[in-house]
Amino acid sequence: MEPLGPDIVDAAQGLWSRIALFFEMMILPMRLYQLAAIAALILLSWLVGRVASGLWGAWLHDRVDWPKWRLRLGVLIGRRMGLIIFALLAWTVVIVMREITWPSRSALIALAASIATAWLVIFFAMRLVANRLLRRIISWIAWIWVTLFLLDLTDPAARFLDSFAITMDDLRLSALTVLKALVVTGLLIAAARALSRMITGRLARNEDISPTMRVLTGKLLQVVLFSLAVVVGLRAVGFDLTGLAVFSGAVGVGLGFGLQKVVSNLVSGVIILLDKSIKPGDVISLGDTFGWIQELGARYVSVVTRDGKEYLIPNEDLVTGQVVNWSHTDNFVRLDLKFRASYDDDPHKVSATAIAAVKTVPRVMSDRQAVCWVTGFGDSAIDYVLRFWIDDASKGLTNVRGEVYLALWDAFRDQGITLPFPQREVRLVNPSLRVQRVTPHSDEMESDREH
Repeated sequence: MEPLGPDIVDAAQGLWSRIALFFEMMILPMRLYQLAAIAALILLSWLVGRVASGLWGAWLHDRVDWPKWRLRLGVLIGRRMGLIIFALLAWTVVIVMREITWPSRSALIALAASIATAWLVIFFAMRLVANRLLRRIISWIAWIWVTLFLLDLTDPAARFLDSFAITMDDLRLSALTVLKALVVTGLLIAAARALSRMITGRLARNEDISPTMRVLTGKLLQVVLFSLAVVVGLRAVGFDLTGLAVFSGAVGVGLGFGLQKVVSNLVSGVIILLDKSIKPGDVISLGDTFGWIQELGARYVSVVTRDGKEYLIPNEDLVTGQVVNWSHTDNFVRLDLKFRASYDDDPHKVSATAIAAVKTVPRVMSDRQAVCWVTGFGDSAIDYVLRFWIDDASKGLTNVRGEVYLALWDAFRDQGITLPFPQREVRLVNPSLRVQRVTPHSDEMESDREH
């Protein structure tokens, strides 16, 4: 095992000496009663906090008309009720003692109140970070840093962390640099995320911009803001990015091969947004999937079907495959309905009856004329096709076809038009032949007679 370097040993000794001096100051007789007061305040705030948290939760449960952000804030307050009460009680004691005695008599209580207040501010401020793991890491780092700052231990702690470093040519990577980069970058990413959400929300309410341009602008804005947050965050703490040029190039080549499909889907998503082939709200068919586009993501397109299923289709499939967009240029969709009628019925009457019947269906467009044509003379019936238009394909196709079929059934029954079933006619060439009809029942009877 290699011995520790002299820089690490010196930094550790300096940090330990400052911590030892701090505790020696804490156990002075003039400060012991302040420690006892802090302990009493902690116990009192814990007891009061448990009772107040239950009452607060019951009161918050009745606030059904509040918006979600206010309810979330109320839940967070309930989680830190004990710490809030401790900070309020501690500051109250400090204010009272400073009015009746010297400020030094309450310095330790003021220090505890300052630490509790700083912890509360960090707890609520970290709600801006969406990623739970990143939020916890930044919160713990911020809590430790603010505690060391208020205890006047930041300089020796910083020298101790900076002594743990890895040096590669011109690149020096220390534990202090990594922690600073993590905190600053995390805060900038949270700010970029909040800013992109605000701008995307305003774009979504702007009716002058097409849906595809809204999505494209929002995605490009997110990429730019998050990239700037990472670069600015790393440069703000003095992290030299040029030293990682070769390493990042090698990693980029490896990621390029490993994430080929991911990159293909990302590029395909940008192509879809640029050529405006599909947009949110369009009704599409892709293979056996029929539904409307709910969301255009960076890697996939969300398609919701009539039965409530949500399909996440990769963008590459929409670019390279055949997609039927029922509402690409307009919302008009023509449907064909095939049926058959008997040879005994007049085709002109059948066509007129079918056209009149389809007009009674509410979803069928009245300003686009429906037509009915004879398509063939079958073995036992005449074949027809009924063509009509709708403008709301997102509401489904099978249901409107079913309504038209029922309308045809009712109209044909009223007009005496027959819907035939397949029939076969057998003719005897030699009329002198004797024909005997045999049924399973008669065969059994003949078998019984023979026995």
